[in-house]
Amino acid sequence: GVGADPYRPRDATVVQRGDAADGEGLGAGQAEAVGVLAGWEIPDEYSNYLSIAILAAFDTLIGGWRAHLQRTYDELVFITGFFFNIILATTLTFLGIHLGVDLYLAAVFAFGVRLFQNIAIIRRLWLAEWAERRQNREKS
Repeated sequence: GVGADPYRPRDATVVQRGDAADGEGLGAGQAEAVGVLAGWEIPDEYSNYLSIAILAAFDTLIGGWRAHLQRTYDELVFITGFFFNIILATTLTFLGIHLGVDLYLAAVFAFGVRLFQNIAIIRRLWLAEWAERRQNREKS
């Protein structure tokens, strides 16, 4: 059409700024700014792969944070888990697309459950730490 970008494929999804930038941290804000300013486009055929890979990566990051708080963090476990989760999730997505079955939903479910479990454990660890500090302040 008139005024259309000749370099943009018709079936591409444009990455746009969301409205979830309220206090997510400086790094997330900087990454979002780079994405918006660069105007990167993700073709529709890759959107399932990218979304499941991001979910797998986020699951690994939250799991690493939990391990750090529990003082059980192991860098080798984190790095291998990061890449293994992404590869496994995208492979399930690939197989599902070619078999005509939504296998990526299994990965979404598994990573979603793990995310909420890890976040709940992080919350409990913070609450325990807060209660201990409060108790120590009352004793002194």
